[in-house]
Amino acid sequence: MEKANYSLVTEFIFLGLTNSWKIEVFLFVFSSILYVSCIMGNCLIMLTVIYDPHLHSPMYFLLANLSFIDLGVSSVTCPRMIYDLFRKHKVISFGSCVTQIFFIHLIGSMEMVLLIIMAFDRYVAICKPLHYLTIMSPRMCIFFVVAAWIIGIIHAIVQLVFVIDLPFCGPNVLDSFYCDLPRFIKLACTDTYRLQFMVTANSGFISVGSFIVLLISYVVIILTVQKHSSGGSSKALSTLSAHITVVVLFFGPLIFFYTWPSPFIYLDKFLAIFDAIITPFLNPIIYTFRNQEMKVAMKRVCSQLVNFRKIS
Repeated sequence: MEKANYSLVTEFIFLGLTNSWKIEVFLFVFSSILYVSCIMGNCLIMLTVIYDPHLHSPMYFLLANLSFIDLGVSSVTCPRMIYDLFRKHKVISFGSCVTQIFFIHLIGSMEMVLLIIMAFDRYVAICKPLHYLTIMSPRMCIFFVVAAWIIGIIHAIVQLVFVIDLPFCGPNVLDSFYCDLPRFIKLACTDTYRLQFMVTANSGFISVGSFIVLLISYVVIILTVQKHSSGGSSKALSTLSAHITVVVLFFGPLIFFYTWPSPFIYLDKFLAIFDAIITPFLNPIIYTFRNQEMKVAMKRVCSQLVNFRKIS
């Protein structure tokens, strides 16, 4: 009860991205275009995988789930950021701030786990092709996705358990455009050194460890591919390059943000925008342009939608 009475802060104020009106207009147009394109691109990938029977395979099932998660990544922070650009008082309630933190860590950890699963899928497909359909059965794919959700929920809950009862008596200003856990903790009216270390260990070290595991797995896969001189090796390398590009785009800003925070706040904000908007926008482009089968399937689905609209 003492902690609850000590928490006088009921809302937080965002300083936002900039005070320049011209830059705000540019960011509004830029972010709006990217967000709408992200929604359309990822929805198109999910519809294509669902409705095209040629893509009913483990790799595309996982890709559709990645697109669904990317929709969540961009939707957690981007709409509010766009809405706040022209607001003088960028205010968020305490409950909404905590909720945003929860979903940021839920979706981020889910994407981290899913990228590892996708790397495992490519490892089995290339290194153990004869056992691929047995190992990556529909039941196993569903198990992997459910596991990603469970791990994400556990990770997000663990993050909040240690901070939900922190006392806040002021200040209540966040030099950001969304509620991020490191700055949220620093506003507490108590010694938060251990909590900051916990955040670094739970998010930063896990990110670095997962990134290293992914890099090692892709190196093993590439070495295996190079041993084969068949025509399928070029297709495998093209798919792998798309996976590796997405992994670097996702983990790069994440690692810098949690394990190596920049003294320049604008660099942190740029990395946050990159991770929240640009990466979910680039993912469908990367997987589409590098995958001929996906491009053909998208054309088929789009033509079917156009024909259906003409008939109706």
